[in-house]
Amino acid sequence: MNQKALNALVGAIFAVVALAHILRVVMGWSVVIGTWTVPMWVSWAAFVVAGGLSCIALSFVMRREVH
Repeated sequence: MNQKALNALVGAIFAVVALAHILRVVMGWSVVIGTWTVPMWVSWAAFVVAGGLSCIALSFVMRREVH
């Protein structure tokens, strides 16, 4: 697998993770781990981080190679 394909795959995975977190916030889904209810701010933070990582990875895919 070449670097461009790997960056596209990573960008797509992070985009799906970001989408899942924003859907959790919009739909009001609760997440419980053991006895701990995960607060919504965790999904906001995860959305920002995953979305940013997705943008960075996909920007490498769009970048032109300079020889």
